[in-house]
Amino acid sequence: MDNCIFCKIANREIPTNFLYEDDLVVAFRDAHPIAPVHILVIPKKHIGSVTEISENDEKLMGRLIMVAKKIAEDLKISEKGYKLLIRVGEHGGQEVKHVHLHLIGGAQLAENIRPVS
Repeated sequence: MDNCIFCKIANREIPTNFLYEDDLVVAFRDAHPIAPVHILVIPKKHIGSVTEISENDEKLMGRLIMVAKKIAEDLKISEKGYKLLIRVGEHGGQEVKHVHLHLIGGAQLAENIRPVS
């Protein structure tokens, strides 16, 4: 995707300090953090949304979680806990049309999802 900001970040077209990088994924701090630790883990391959993943992406999606786990351990937030979040589509609050996993922690997190009345 030519205009995808996350593709540009993964391809180093936009300078970003990576906390992690391998052949499949990169991780960096969210530009608008909602907690002391707010990291985005993204695949280098462009996938617009979870609705677009295929069985061929199963290993890649698992890699996102394993990288988030490693970063949480490295940042010493594993013991007290953290949140992993993938937003899907407009109603799910997805703002960038590129799959990304939020690693959120470093403080007591409020539950933001409430039942519809």
